[in-house]
Amino acid sequence: MAAEAGRARPRIVTGSRAALCLVAALSFISRFHGLSQPPHVCWDETHFGKMGSYYINRTFFFDVHPPLGKMLIGFAGHLSGYNGSFSFLRPGQSYGTHNYLGMRGFCAFLGSWLPPFAFLIVLELSRSLPAAALAACLIILDTGCLTLSQYILLDPILMFFIMGAVLCMIKFHSHSSRPFSSLWWLWLSLTGVNLAGALGVKFVGLFVVVLVGLNTVRDLWKMLGDLSLTLEVIFQHFAARVLCLILLPLTLYVLFFAVHFTVLNQSGPGDGFFSSAFQSRLIGNNLHSASMPEHLAYGSVITMKSLRTAAGYLHSHGHLYPEGVGARQQQVTTYSHKDQNNLWIIKRRDQDYDPAAPVEFVRHGDIIRLEHRETRRNLHSHQREAPLSKKHLQVSAYGTNGTGDSNDYWRIEAIGGSDKVKVLRSQIRLQHLLTGCLLGSTGKALPKWGWEQGEVTCSPYLRESPSTQWNVEDHENPRLPNISVSILKPSFLEILLESHIVMVRANSGLKPKEHEVTSKPWHWPINFQGLRFSGVNETDFRIYLLGNPIIWWLNLVCLGVYALMALCAAVSLQRGIALSTHMKESCHVLLEGGGQLMFGWLLHYCPFYFMGRVLYFHHYFPAMLFSCMLTAVTCSVLLKSFTGLLHPRFSQSVYIAGICFIILFLLYSFYLFHPLAYGMVGPLADQAQSPMFGLRWMESWEF
Repeated sequence: MAAEAGRARPRIVTGSRAALCLVAALSFISRFHGLSQPPHVCWDETHFGKMGSYYINRTFFFDVHPPLGKMLIGFAGHLSGYNGSFSFLRPGQSYGTHNYLGMRGFCAFLGSWLPPFAFLIVLELSRSLPAAALAACLIILDTGCLTLSQYILLDPILMFFIMGAVLCMIKFHSHSSRPFSSLWWLWLSLTGVNLAGALGVKFVGLFVVVLVGLNTVRDLWKMLGDLSLTLEVIFQHFAARVLCLILLPLTLYVLFFAVHFTVLNQSGPGDGFFSSAFQSRLIGNNLHSASMPEHLAYGSVITMKSLRTAAGYLHSHGHLYPEGVGARQQQVTTYSHKDQNNLWIIKRRDQDYDPAAPVEFVRHGDIIRLEHRETRRNLHSHQREAPLSKKHLQVSAYGTNGTGDSNDYWRIEAIGGSDKVKVLRSQIRLQHLLTGCLLGSTGKALPKWGWEQGEVTCSPYLRESPSTQWNVEDHENPRLPNISVSILKPSFLEILLESHIVMVRANSGLKPKEHEVTSKPWHWPINFQGLRFSGVNETDFRIYLLGNPIIWWLNLVCLGVYALMALCAAVSLQRGIALSTHMKESCHVLLEGGGQLMFGWLLHYCPFYFMGRVLYFHHYFPAMLFSCMLTAVTCSVLLKSFTGLLHPRFSQSVYIAGICFIILFLLYSFYLFHPLAYGMVGPLADQAQSPMFGLRWMESWEF
């Protein structure tokens, strides 16, 4: 018997390896088939292809996601001969002679690994080759996963690292009986590398970090209860996990940003999202080689930039607020471009600037006036409502030749407790002396009478906020010595922190663009609505991002079936009900392996219900991968339970036949819906000649 078992194990391994090779081949063929079509920009390629070009040209830009995915896309484009000259202006723009296949091919390459990863994960969790094959087929034959994998997008890169992290975590657990062996260290380290990769592509990579972290805490807790392990050994396990799952990912994550900042050293479209000090490090920015006095003094001519993301400079011009909009006084706005109307003179509250008097620096807590240099009117506020923001007060420019009234007085506050106000580096607030409100930028655009510039108000909300914080960017004072701005450039850790603050603020403030198709989390599991990737009319090459409805609805049903089966299994084991060895194994697969996958699905899906930002259909796909793997485990255990009632001679054959039937059914559904992913030209779905005729099963599907 022992000899037979020894001979049987290699056959199982050989079978799984052959199946894995077949899965990989089918996955790569399906993802690379028709990769060049259509030869024009599709959907978000206009963003991520353009960002890849920025890396090749070393031009600084801003995005709400961490940089790794875009860097890899740019690197793939560079290696494939793309020179970064294509504009990526809009979806539908022809690529012409530009080499775009390298970037698409890179995304397809990473997307092709998702089915093999799913195969290995389910094989490890269920010890069932048919279940693993079913999991891989669910992902290979899903039109949504296929579509996302064929274009220049972050999604296949993100999902590659998420699945890689889960696979490495499970492989690491499989070597727990041989702690500190070379393979044990390898899988633990690779888990950390993939965690860094997932988080380095998108912040939602944090969900898989939480998944791995909670599994690690559970493992360490079990070890603590194992009295055969000394505290010294437990500490070694703890230290190994801190090293590989915290320090290693953190180091790699910081390294991604170090490369990002090093490569993108040229001024570009992302400058305005960051502080003046940040911009001073970019070649080509007007601050890069500038020199100016370091500290503000009375009589200085300055520009003030709002710390609100992309808000612009404090600005005024000779136009008045229209009738019915507060007091009919001179408009004060924010303006995102350099302009003479951004210049203000700092004066004392009660006297004009005397150039013959000794130089006096502006200090924290001083009461000042700001005189608009071009129109000689003072920055002013009063008890009149702001143009757009309710409960805020109007801010205007008032007076004649620098003479106004007591509503022109502002207290300057240097945040952080510094005494003098330093250009670029000091963050300041201006509090109106009579009303107590704070000078702020709301981020709202004024109507045409305000030239669609940003609204400036006096905010009654006194908490610290970027909306009411400013920094001095330009500074002229002939009586003060100039210093090179390079002295004031922020350190790497400072720009790393600032970039994260800006990304988080911008991410949370994302709003849908005009005519953009957004969705709600409850739409996603039911495949309620897809996304149009390319084309609208009969003559267009049309691609529509939609999950294979048979697969998605099977996943949805299996989520409920799994919950019921897991409950029954848990109760049976807890009550000590007599079960066969086969049934006990199935219960453990459900609760341990299925539980991991269910938890992964919940972690990658439920948080979206609590997000305030705009959401899109493609956000669900990482959760969908866990759902596919859970479906495979659920179907496998369910079939085994039914076939276990049959004679042992027939049970395995019926089980395999059941899995094959499911796969063939999925294959037929892929045949029906594959034009959505690979594209179609000609009649629309409501015409009998269309390949999609009769398949628009939901009114919300727009193909």
